[in-house]
Amino acid sequence: MSKQVYQNILDKKTKQQKAFAVLIDPDKLGGIDLQKTIDLAVQFKIDFIFVGGSLVVTDTLDQVVAQIKQACTIPVLLFPGSPDQITPKADALLYLSLISGRNPELLIGQHVISAPFVRQSGLEIISVGYMLIDGGTPTTVSYISNTNPIPANKNDIAACTAMAGEMLGLKLIYMDAGSGAKNAIPSSMIQQVAKHIKTPLIVGGGITTPEKAIENCKAGADIIVIGNAIEKDPALIQKIAKAIHGLN
Repeated sequence: MSKQVYQNILDKKTKQQKAFAVLIDPDKLGGIDLQKTIDLAVQFKIDFIFVGGSLVVTDTLDQVVAQIKQACTIPVLLFPGSPDQITPKADALLYLSLISGRNPELLIGQHVISAPFVRQSGLEIISVGYMLIDGGTPTTVSYISNTNPIPANKNDIAACTAMAGEMLGLKLIYMDAGSGAKNAIPSSMIQQVAKHIKTPLIVGGGITTPEKAIENCKAGADIIVIGNAIEKDPALIQKIAKAIHGLN
């Protein structure tokens, strides 16, 4: 099983290069819209494409990943909301453990069930400490996961949670305000978390402008993820890609 994607992430962090990932929800992007997003991702040199969602109700995951892989060489990482959101056609799997919540199913339960299938998939497996942060409004992920997000003003809780995830051996820390979040994660919280870990830090949710993306990068985010905002305005791909890559 290769480790090319994770090594790519580590190399970028070592070189202090910020990265931009587009999150594609198979339920929301298909056909022409998907191809348009892929074309923009290629044109503006997006670093990674994440595929998945908190609640995937269609059976198009395999088809969506196949279309992306056929059209470009950008690494495709699965961002699953449940164990059945897996296809071997992707490059890697973000194996999420929801360390901000206290739902045992999302800490380890679903992993036990999915482990044989994940191992057989041949995907590069990247363990991720997933931290849900309050984005000012209830989100699908908070409802589906049956957990409370970390309050946006509790920087100390976020930092300690991230440190615990790192010491448990998780390879990435992912702070997420959730799809459709009203507020992005405060830069002060990102800064506090980044200060206390060496693990690459992913930040997403509520980022709708190039300025906010830059602010989060400067606070310590290594990878910025945009999903819901791009579904509404694909042109944001160009603006945010130029902003993030302009920091390198």
